[in-house]
Amino acid sequence: MSMKIRLARGGSKKRPHYSIVATDSRMPRDGRFLEKLGTYDPMLAKDNENRVKMDLDRIKHWLGLGAQPTDRIARMLEAAGALPKKARSNPKAAVPGKTMAERAKKKAERAAAPAAE
Repeated sequence: MSMKIRLARGGSKKRPHYSIVATDSRMPRDGRFLEKLGTYDPMLAKDNENRVKMDLDRIKHWLGLGAQPTDRIARMLEAAGALPKKARSNPKAAVPGKTMAERAKKKAERAAAPAAE
C-alpha cells in the first residue's frame, strides 16, 4: 500500500482550509484518510503561527513507515525542521517565454532606432 502525507481541502468556495492527512495514495483528495496530522490555513498571514499546525511526532511516525510527503507538505516539513532542506534548481524559471522574448526584442529595436538616427 502506497502511503502519502498530503493536503485534503475543506472550507467553502474561495475560503480554503486544508487538513494535513496520512492516506492511501489511491484515495481521492478529500476522501478517506487514516489519520489527521495537522491543518493549513492559507488565508492567514505567512508569519502567523496558526497558518500551519502539525503533529510532528505522528508525521515522523508515518515517514518512518514509508509514507511519502507531497511537494507542498515536504516544503512545510523543511520549514519546520522535520526534513533536511532539499536543493531545488529550476534554471528555466527566469527565461521568458516566446511572446515576452519577442516583445523584449521589439522594445530593444525601438529603443535603438532613434539613437541610430
